Amino acid sequence: MSGTREGATAGARSYTVAGMTCGHCRAAVTEEIGKVRGVTAVEVDLTTGRVTVSGDGFTDAGVGAAVDEAGYQVVRG
Repeated sequence: MSGTREGATAGARSYTVAGMTCGHCRAAVTEEIGKVRGVTAVEVDLTTGRVTVSGDGFTDAGVGAAVDEAGYQVVRG
């Protein structure tokens, strides 16, 4: 199948994730987002709550679902 999925991102995108406070939080979020199709790298900054996701073909919905699975929430707005 060729082409990109609707809403898919190429490059890097940052998200704010609420509730991350420790190394376990970082590991859980990194692991779940890393499973998302198209994701090649995940960087978590606990101080700011920013998560930077890099790759080709991942979607905001996929990242959001992974963050939910890890037990956290993407802050909208």
